[in-house]
Amino acid sequence: MILGNVDVVTDITKEEFQKNYFKKHKPLLIKNFASRWEAFDKWNFDFIREKAGEQDVPLYDNKPADASKSSDAPVTHMKMKDYIDTIRNKPSDLRIFFYIITDRLPELLKNFSYPDLGMKFFKRLPTLFFGGSDAHVLMHYDVDLGDFLHIHFEGKKRILLFDQKQSAYLYKVPLSVHTIYEVDYENPDYEKFPALKYAQGYEIFMEHGDALFIPGGFWHFNRYLEPGFSMSLRALPNKPAVFANMLYHVFIMRYTDKLMRKLFKAKWVNYKQKWAYEKSSEALAKHNG
Repeated sequence: MILGNVDVVTDITKEEFQKNYFKKHKPLLIKNFASRWEAFDKWNFDFIREKAGEQDVPLYDNKPADASKSSDAPVTHMKMKDYIDTIRNKPSDLRIFFYIITDRLPELLKNFSYPDLGMKFFKRLPTLFFGGSDAHVLMHYDVDLGDFLHIHFEGKKRILLFDQKQSAYLYKVPLSVHTIYEVDYENPDYEKFPALKYAQGYEIFMEHGDALFIPGGFWHFNRYLEPGFSMSLRALPNKPAVFANMLYHVFIMRYTDKLMRKLFKAKWVNYKQKWAYEKSSEALAKHNG
């Protein structure tokens, strides 16, 4: 992989952000972004453990979803306080995925403010994501194709970003928003996945309070280097062509895949993995040709 750095700022005006990043579909890291919030000192594990400790939360791990089950089925459940204690006290790959603040912990809504960056945030869905020090999220892009601001808290986190032009080099699985399960983006095997060597993207390291602008449709791989959690503030597509593509992703592609997975289970999953490898091999041959 060919990894570069994103631009880094400590502050930015709406005009600068719109001109240089949002309209250009270009990622940006804003250091210490959340430190300007009046309630910044509440964005930690202790506060969430105190307020939501008794809640039952679904948990996921690093393993790909079982082909015989729904792709969004959790591996287990815990109380929030037990989960936080677990990831704090020992290495763990357990994650909480898409914890909707509005539904689960509305008290947090008054502890942050939406930035004035010219993004029309979908305020129904501010969401939290948690992970232990061994946790990672498979390379994927979000099915709603929305732009979003990703704000991180507690431990350090590593993120890889790629735009859609790199899809073939990443071994994109057809009718899905993820890549081949076996690709290890921390220790890439270029003999097994030679096209990956030519994927051009960004490598970002996030710390407590940092915010990362991730343009819609960007591939991202998240690796928790230490126990931590992040909040995503989303802005849905507002361009007609992108909005139409979002509708296709959400209502046609996703449900077609769910149906085929239900009917054919592992055969369908394996077929798509093979199909992805063939398409990337074709892209590699074209690149080298």
